[in-house]
Amino acid sequence: MNYKESRVYLDELSRYGSVLGLDSMRELLHRLGDPQDELKFIHVAGTNGKGSILSYLSSILIQAGYTTGCYFSPWLFEYGEQFQVNGVHIADDELAHHTTVIAEAISGMEAGGLKSPTQFEVETALAIAYFKSRGCDFVVLETGLGGREDATNVVSTTLVEVITPISKDHMAFLGETIKEIAGEKAGIIKPDTIVVSAKQHEDAEEVLASKCDELGCDFRVVDEAVIEPLSYGIGEQRFNYGSWDDITISLAGTHQFSNASLAVLTVEALRDKGYSIPDRAVYKGLRAARWVGRFTKLAKAPTVIIDGAHNEGAAIVLESSIRQYFGDKKVILVIGVFKDKEYDKMLLHLVPLSKQVITVETPNNDRAMPSQELKEKVLAYLEHVEAADSICQGMEKAYEYANKDDVILVCGSLSFLGDVKRIVERRGTNHG
Repeated sequence: MNYKESRVYLDELSRYGSVLGLDSMRELLHRLGDPQDELKFIHVAGTNGKGSILSYLSSILIQAGYTTGCYFSPWLFEYGEQFQVNGVHIADDELAHHTTVIAEAISGMEAGGLKSPTQFEVETALAIAYFKSRGCDFVVLETGLGGREDATNVVSTTLVEVITPISKDHMAFLGETIKEIAGEKAGIIKPDTIVVSAKQHEDAEEVLASKCDELGCDFRVVDEAVIEPLSYGIGEQRFNYGSWDDITISLAGTHQFSNASLAVLTVEALRDKGYSIPDRAVYKGLRAARWVGRFTKLAKAPTVIIDGAHNEGAAIVLESSIRQYFGDKKVILVIGVFKDKEYDKMLLHLVPLSKQVITVETPNNDRAMPSQELKEKVLAYLEHVEAADSICQGMEKAYEYANKDDVILVCGSLSFLGDVKRIVERRGTNHG
């Protein structure tokens, strides 16, 4: 099949929904020759910050001269962006080739009476097959949902597991408490590996430490006490982390000092495994890392910030960043949420920042809360709120309310940030 046909094929797999479990994934990869067994993985799980960690680690490893694969979901702007080698998206013809091979394997499964894998399982298999074909030295692999029964957890050649901050999200699948959710995330930990973690809620850290003891793993946690911010900024920030002096990062947000420190801790773990990663690669890689969609400035006059925050933990971090970078500036909040999220707790942190709120709804998504319904929720906190009929109308309303010195903050879901980016780019002026 060609690229267009492959995209249709992959999109049609969405009808199978999300299914936790590894049997189908293992069968599919076995029919592809078990390419995962010939790769080395850095496996990343957690609730928030996974994308930033992927970006930092991939950038550092590329600077160190390693051919580096990077797989994440969901994609925001271009479908192929979730399959990257050395920072470059998969080519259309390569996507079509690997999809064709996988489709043939799935036909064989179905002929044998087995169920078809889900879209995420197929995309994960595609990523692994692609990275094998490109001879990747490392693959930085992000879990899709949880960890223990996530499709990415078929890998067994993991060098380091990285656990980003854990908070409440996807509770229908992962559990109601931090301890239960941490247990699912800890499911990616393999025996005798090194596990590095962000500073966690005490319940989450207890679960992770216990799992590491059980499996004989070295457990290392970022020491927040030795993180010393030197300067804040959108475009460049500087900090010290322990013996690492004057690190410069380009990703914005107060939380990025912790994220970058977690990446440094991961590098130290890889060094202890015998891999050569020079200091200069760490410094250059951290500075070069980019991750659009997480506290990203799209334009100025007015400033437009997009952020994928869609749970309470991310909303707390976003609130801190807005207060740090924009102080008393007027904020116009454009927000859309999914009905199955803890949107009330998000609103508690985000609405008080705002002088005006505009609610939007992700189009063509059954999980999206209607903008009018979300407006009623916001009214409990602020009277200055309007519901928009579309993402485009929501942004137009925001521009009408905003003066050149104001801030338009767009958040609540990753699902419509691509639309917002295109709308801002079409305006064509004052890009930030």
